[in-house]
Amino acid sequence: MNRAHARRHPLTLALISGAALASCSNPLAPIDDDYGARVSRDRLRSIDSLDPTPFRRDDPTPEEIARFMARPSARLEGLAEVQLSLETVRASTLENNLDLRVALVDPVIQSERLRQEEAKFEAVFRPSVRVFESDRPTFNVTDPNQQEGVQFGAGVDIPLRTGGRVSVDLVEGRSQTNNPFVTLGTSYNADTAISISQPLLRNAGRRASTYSIRIAAYDDQITQARTKLEVIRQLALADRAYWRLYAARRDLEVAQRQYELAVAQLERARARVRAGDAPQIEIIRAEAGVAAQLEAIINAENVLLLRQRELKRVVNIPDLSVGSETMVVTVTEPDPVRYDFDGRALTEQALTNRMEMLELELRLAADLSTIEFTKNQALPLFTLDYVYSINGLGDSFRRANTQMAHNNFESWTLSLNGQIPIGNEAAKARVQQAILTRLQRLSTRDARMQAIEQEVLNAIDVVELGWKRILAARQAAITAARTLEAEQRQFDAGARTSTDVLDAATRLADAQRAEVRAIADYEIGLVDLGFATGTLLGAAKLAFEPFDPRSTLPASVVDPVRPAFPPAGPGPSYTDPFADTPRPPARPDSTSDPASIQR
Repeated sequence: MNRAHARRHPLTLALISGAALASCSNPLAPIDDDYGARVSRDRLRSIDSLDPTPFRRDDPTPEEIARFMARPSARLEGLAEVQLSLETVRASTLENNLDLRVALVDPVIQSERLRQEEAKFEAVFRPSVRVFESDRPTFNVTDPNQQEGVQFGAGVDIPLRTGGRVSVDLVEGRSQTNNPFVTLGTSYNADTAISISQPLLRNAGRRASTYSIRIAAYDDQITQARTKLEVIRQLALADRAYWRLYAARRDLEVAQRQYELAVAQLERARARVRAGDAPQIEIIRAEAGVAAQLEAIINAENVLLLRQRELKRVVNIPDLSVGSETMVVTVTEPDPVRYDFDGRALTEQALTNRMEMLELELRLAADLSTIEFTKNQALPLFTLDYVYSINGLGDSFRRANTQMAHNNFESWTLSLNGQIPIGNEAAKARVQQAILTRLQRLSTRDARMQAIEQEVLNAIDVVELGWKRILAARQAAITAARTLEAEQRQFDAGARTSTDVLDAATRLADAQRAEVRAIADYEIGLVDLGFATGTLLGAAKLAFEPFDPRSTLPASVVDPVRPAFPPAGPGPSYTDPFADTPRPPARPDSTSDPASIQR
């Protein structure tokens, strides 16, 4: 072997490494890219102020006040309208609701985690290449002081569901030495080795090795249960928002009718004053009544707009965003019917259908697996290892492989290794923690069952009392309407003042609003009863599927290299804090079938 030639290799490697380091940045110093994209300090530390000055308007003129008094609802006149039924609201919620879209992704994420755990038993392929060169002094003349060679091979590691591992390795190589006492100065080797390692106590057995898969599978089902609960919750929110909007619209209609009654009373007062049958104070009283009804209309309009935005947010229909001025008209009329519910039967149904109970049962099953696994981990560690190898050696690769194939040289090793913790307090503590967690969850289950029973019984009481509220409010409205008619006749006869008539009109309005609220609360009470039992009252059975956003988003968003924050659904565009231009909103299609919703 040429010693000078052998010495040139380290120098060459050093030159190459130096050139590589010189062409790159300092590997020991941090750079900006190490921290990712950075937001400006101004954006993180400074708070802008809202200046209302540009929005200031002049005080209204007497003419504007007069027009407002004549048409108090002009703000809502001429706006586009869209009619929505309860069935359409439910279908749109399933298809477009943003909170629901987020929840439907959770099962997809959890399924990937389960797939990750299932992959723990995948085999691993291990290719390898090794080049070596040795030049060192030695005291023994029979030892080489110069060696060089190359080895290449491949191996496969196969995890076993029993907790063990099987490995198969095949290595071939060429080596050269200056030792004059060896048979071959240049030799070729071919080796095959099979090794098996199997734990005997700790980590032994299929139950211990598949523990993480079992927990991931339980978590996957828990996520699906939570997603179902979120679907029920969002549909219940949609129903509640619908009936609240219905009540707000009817309340505005009541306020408008009361305004018309107040205006009509003002005209009657003016007619009587002109005829000399009443003093001037009657006009003032009537005008005060008109002004009071204007405030009622303003408040009713404000509530209507709030309830309308609430429903728009839940249904998230395209071209009907939260900021749109399109008015939503509820076309499904309430149909209150008296029911006689069986509290015990509904409670049993709730305990069966409620996803919270299913989640607890899955948690308890996972706790049993955890107790079993922690007990296994408290055992001593004994591992049985067996290695069997076949070796071949020759002056060429062919001869080395032929010798290995003839199995002329073989060897094996059997060993038993152990680890016995002294005291083992940490493992014992983990076992006790797992047991206590399960006992705690059992108490939680009992408390949850009690809470569900209370919710069901409370919901039944609300529905039953709601029916009585409807009857009482309806009777009060009928009586108040008759009283108003009587007061108007008495006023025309000169026996009552405008104040008496307006008070009767106010009582009628209050009775009508109470009837509207009672009807809406009754419908909402039925929705709450369905939610308390884990069902959708008044809707046909429906099915839904998890939503995988990767199937609809562009590759630039799915690519994890560049951070992206695209909004879903209609609305204002979102500006990425790390980009200079706004990104368009993404609206992936839902996989649910809205046609399956029926009332």
